[in-house]
Amino acid sequence: MKIQGKMFLWLSVFILAVAILYGVWSKEPAGTTALFLAFGLTVMVGYYLAFTARRVDAMAQDDQEADVADEAGEVGFFSPHSWQPLALGIGSAFAFLAVAVGWWLMYFSAPLILFGIFGWVYEYYRGENQNQ
Repeated sequence: MKIQGKMFLWLSVFILAVAILYGVWSKEPAGTTALFLAFGLTVMVGYYLAFTARRVDAMAQDDQEADVADEAGEVGFFSPHSWQPLALGIGSAFAFLAVAVGWWLMYFSAPLILFGIFGWVYEYYRGENQNQ
C-alpha cells in the first residue's frame, strides 16, 4: 500500500505542474480549475493511502521479491449464470437514451431497471438457487 500512496503523491506533483503551465499559457479558467481539482483529489487519495499504509501490515505488493500468487485469495461470490445484469444494463441504457431522445423513454426503462434490481437482490431466495 505504500507504493500506491507514493504513486498518487508523485502524480499529484505532476498534475500540479501541468495545471500551473496550462493556466499560464492558456488563460482558460475551466480547464485550469479542473486540473487543480484533479490535483486536490490525487493529493487526498495519496495521503489516505500513505496514512493507511502506516497502520496496516506490509502487503505482498510492498515486497520487491513477492509473487503474484502471494496476494491471492477469495475475492467474493458472484452469480455465475445470472441474467439480471443484462436486464439492468438494457434498462440503464434506455434511461440514458431518454435524456437525449425524450423522457417518454423512461416509461420503458424504469420497469426494466426495477426488474433487474429486484431480480438480482432476490435471486437466491427463489427457484433452484433457493437456500434450504
